[in-house]
Formats: sequence, C-alpha cells, structure tokens
Amino acid sequence: MFGCLVAGRLVQTDAQQVAEGKFVFNLPDYENVNHVVVFMLGTAPFPVGTGGSVYFSYPDKDGTPVWQLLGFISNEKPSAIFKISRLKTEEIGQHPFGMMNITQTQSVAQIGISVEPVEFLTQQTPVASAAVSTVDSFTQFTQKMLDNFYNFSTSFALTQAQMIPSPTEMFIPASIVLKWYENFHRRLSQNPNFWKS
Repeated sequence: MFGCLVAGRLVQTDAQQVAEGKFVFNLPDYENVNHVVVFMLGTAPFPVGTGGSVYFSYPDKDGTPVWQLLGFISNEKPSAIFKISRLKTEEIGQHPFGMMNITQTQSVAQIGISVEPVEFLTQQTPVASAAVSTVDSFTQFTQKMLDNFYNFSTSFALTQAQMIPSPTEMFIPASIVLKWYENFHRRLSQNPNFWKS
C-alpha cells in the first residue's frame, strides 16, 4: 500500500507491518539522507475517514528510537516529501509507535506510518523543520541576492544636501533602485525563469 523513496536509491515498497495499522520502512545509512518521499502505491486506498501519520525515527546515542512526526498522507494527498536532515536531534515526541520493541541498529533509521482518523491527522503538529520549502534553491538565492544588493546600495544613500559635487561620479536616485528591486522581485515571484527569456 505504501512506498518510500530516497534520492539515489531504489524505491522501497517493503514496509513491515509491526502492529494493526502500523508500518515501518528501514532507512540504512540515514546520516546521508536529506529528504524522503512517502507515498501510496495506488493499489489500495486508506479506509474511508482515515489517513496515515508519517514519523521519522533514528537511534539516539543509547540505541533508543527517537520518533518525530513529519506530517501525513491520505487518499486526497497520496504523497509527501519531507526534509529529515535537520531532525537528527534528541527531541522525543508522543507517537503511536510508543513502547513497541522495534529492532533498530545504530546506522538504520525508520519511517513509520500509522493509520489514524483524518480528524486526528489534521490536528497534529509536525516537526517544523520537516517541511520542505516550496521555493527552489535558485529562487531563494536570487531573492537573497536582491535583498543584499538593495540593502548594500541604499546604505550609501545621501540626501541632496549631503551630496558633494563631483564631475567624475554618477548618482542614481535610491527610488530608481527601489523600483528596479520591486519589479524584479514581482517578476521572479510570478515566474522564477523569466530572466531566461
């Protein structure tokens, strides 16, 4: 019913059922995993009114599993991508895998899926750093570059009274820089690839 995908690896469809409505995938060499995709295979839907909470577990220094809520999937939202690279801290939260004695070795983490009522899923609060940004890294870089340029250039702004005449200098009004910044930012938010045309 479920699949799990880590970039550069084969798709996993071998979830182990560890209890009624509880499934786990093993993630070997998890220290080198940044994102994980959890999805439904499309072979069977969730029972009506249910979905699956998705958890990430890694062994702490004593080998005890630390579980963290990533989010959920459902019939209406059959796949999700989660960032797990920043979750390898020892923040233990409540989870449905509780006191289950699931075998875990030091270099293997796990993704757990717990089938639960949809009302419960929507009230849960996942770990904030698990959400994946919808802004790609190029767009993020460009926005930071724009902010940096605007802040740098306006840090040299002078009033007309402060200006010293200099025949070899060209001056650009700060309002022009602001207008360019706002136009570029607007166009970037509408189409991150507008600069290619």
